[in-house]
Amino acid sequence: MKQLRNHLIGVDQGTRILFSDFEDGGPMWTETGPRECRTEIRFSRPFKSEPSVQVGISMVDMHNNSNQRADISAENVTAAGFEIVFRTWGDSKVARIRADWFAIGEIRDEDEWELY
Repeated sequence: MKQLRNHLIGVDQGTRILFSDFEDGGPMWTETGPRECRTEIRFSRPFKSEPSVQVGISMVDMHNNSNQRADISAENVTAAGFEIVFRTWGDSKVARIRADWFAIGEIRDEDEWELY
């Protein structure tokens, strides 16, 4: 559990289309085997330290003639941002994915200065 030390708690959230490979013949739609898509997210304002981040699939469009395999996670989380990582494998054909994310953590007070 992450314990927040003060009343200065920030929440940031967003939504992002990660890819639309059906439209342009990208690898998630046309290839097989292990595939991954990384999307960089920048917070609207940096947190004081690494926040807790939750990501989820809010829209998925997959071919119905193959197995539906999907894994989504937040990686490389820093005070300034993180990466949404979507993975699939095998014969799965993913046309497009939209992800929603939510981050919560401590933020700096306006009067809190960092001298060095």
